[in-house]
Amino acid sequence: MKPDTSAHPHQEKKEASLRLVAWEITRNCNLSCVHCRAAATQGPYTGELDTASCFRLLDQIAETGSPIVILTGGEPLLRSDIFEIASYGTDKGLRMVMAPNGTLITETSARQMADAGIKRISISLDGAVKESHDSFRGVVGAFDSALRGIRFAKEAGIEFQINTTITKTNLDQIPKIQDLAIELGAVAHHIFLLVPTGRGKYIVDQEISAKEYEDTLNWFYDQREKTPLQLKATCAPHYYRILRQRAKKEGKSVSFQTHGLDAVTRGCLGGTGFCFISHRGVVQPCGFLNLNCGDITQTSFTDVWNHSDVFLSLRNFDNLKGKCGDCEFKRVCGGCRARAYEATGDFLAEEPLCSYQPKSYRAKEM
Repeated sequence: MKPDTSAHPHQEKKEASLRLVAWEITRNCNLSCVHCRAAATQGPYTGELDTASCFRLLDQIAETGSPIVILTGGEPLLRSDIFEIASYGTDKGLRMVMAPNGTLITETSARQMADAGIKRISISLDGAVKESHDSFRGVVGAFDSALRGIRFAKEAGIEFQINTTITKTNLDQIPKIQDLAIELGAVAHHIFLLVPTGRGKYIVDQEISAKEYEDTLNWFYDQREKTPLQLKATCAPHYYRILRQRAKKEGKSVSFQTHGLDAVTRGCLGGTGFCFISHRGVVQPCGFLNLNCGDITQTSFTDVWNHSDVFLSLRNFDNLKGKCGDCEFKRVCGGCRARAYEATGDFLAEEPLCSYQPKSYRAKEM
């Protein structure tokens, strides 16, 4: 469905600072994860950008500033030129990171990552034990292989974070996964709230409820002073509302000194400080929001980032509809635009998995 941006006339014609790019460097994958937004499998997939095209794209990304570039997939290590591409980005002054699933990391490839300038990798653990993780990832042995890959990365001096997609099936394991992340020597734990796209549509019954969502994010907030890990909630924009509500209740001001990077970022960054690039070069607000905002094989990335109608619309928070539009936290939360789109076909509609009632709504009920 192509978005009707003419229906959203209130667009601020301004550029935004690009902080983070997730680049699906390949859609090929050796796993078959139940939640995969790309429904990725072993390819080949047609139309994948060749090495020269990848270099040109990195040139154009560098023109926008110095964002972090996440080489993701699929499984990025299935691409034979992955280290050439990573090295090229590093030489351009970009902070290059990678999101492998861990199972293909060897002693040799870990050294190659380090030599290519990969600053950090993220490896997903969606269960605290092998049975739950392997079931989620669709391959027996995925858990043990990921732990082996983590060991090789550590030995090569590459820092790593643990990512976890939260569903009903692993909700009770999140504290144990966080403990495991500490035990393994991770620098961070990032939680992701399931967005029902790709294969994730078929496990929508495993999506946690709005109350479970709220409870989980409150628990996550409580871990800030209990763990040495850097914590980040992704695809969970409500966290940035909860953070401010909790800080106010505790008599604290939200600042970089008290809350770190959480104080200077917002919930949904799609199109405002973040974007996704597919294996074919299609630019989207995020990997879960399947809107074609431009094709870098036909126009420059810089032009897409600065002038896409979808991006411009997302950058004006007054365009948000329903209770998201009325919410006093819309500039720090914004609701998940991908969940809104999947539920309604309108990427500016209200977030369907939010229990919070804005002040203006409560005033109407009084």
